[in-house]
Amino acid sequence: MFFASDNWAGAHSKVAERLLAASNGFASAYGTSELDQRVEAKFAEVFEREVAVFFVATGTAANSLSLASVQKPGGISFCHNEAHVAEDECGAPDFFSGARLATVEGALGKIDPKALATKIARFPQDAVHHGRAAAVTITQATEIGTVYSLDEIDAIASITKANGLPLHMDGARFANALVALGATPAEMTWKRGIDILSFGGTKNGCWCAEAIVFFDPEKAKEMHFIRKRAAQLFSKSRFIAAQFDGYFQDGLWLDLARHSNGMADRLRAGIEKTNSAHLAWPTVSNEVFTIIPKSSARTAEDKGAKFYEWPIPESQPDLVGSDETLIRLVTSFATTEADVANFLACLA
Repeated sequence: MFFASDNWAGAHSKVAERLLAASNGFASAYGTSELDQRVEAKFAEVFEREVAVFFVATGTAANSLSLASVQKPGGISFCHNEAHVAEDECGAPDFFSGARLATVEGALGKIDPKALATKIARFPQDAVHHGRAAAVTITQATEIGTVYSLDEIDAIASITKANGLPLHMDGARFANALVALGATPAEMTWKRGIDILSFGGTKNGCWCAEAIVFFDPEKAKEMHFIRKRAAQLFSKSRFIAAQFDGYFQDGLWLDLARHSNGMADRLRAGIEKTNSAHLAWPTVSNEVFTIIPKSSARTAEDKGAKFYEWPIPESQPDLVGSDETLIRLVTSFATTEADVANFLACLA
């Protein structure tokens, strides 16, 4: 019953096998190998257009360097007030870009377009003292398990384009959001106005594989230097490429996301049937937030369940009763039906 994080899961066997196969022999370094180039071409196929791809080791690196690539002196990047870049990356986006983040409100983990337009207006391009707007980043799926619809991405993109700002997507759980929407990678990104994507594989079956994807290769020229300066240019980058090679093979990445989302659906359905617990808010990806009795939480932990207690949102101070606790449950490609059933039994 490992529901603490999808980062706790291992690597899928097909990814591991491809990585092992790539360990034999010799290949040119620093992203120039045949395997690197083949996987970069696969990204273009997946997204239905020419793209520039840069492999990095972590999601924090992908987000930070993406934002660094579009920054300017005095630049401000806008994100949701619960976004990973603002809450969980130790100031890395600020550190690598020399800029700063401005947070924007929005229900269910998603930036409110009107609030975004208002916040951007506070930082015009001639605002020498206050700084100027430089970029917007959204998280898909969000930090609380929700997903921007295609129309909601359009609404954000229309504001960024009107202000001449690039739009970045933090896709640490990109595949989970994609299958939840039933969209194609192109439909959820560049066709909606996304300029740069942090494409995550680590949470969905890879060992350590993230990529920065530019949908206009002409705007990616500086990233070669930015990545090197940030110590994210790996000499044996073919081992990141090998993971993605196995990840994309026969649509494995989407199958893994469908499985983890499906296990989360089972959790959601089971929780709704109990008398003792209830969902804190609706989610559609592989994260479930539920309010359960503290006694049930202790029972589950005693039986080996792993999960995190979650901070009560400031906007909902009365969400949880005195004898209750808010917890986050995250499913993965390795979650089984038995895991879900055993956890639900703890709530009975």
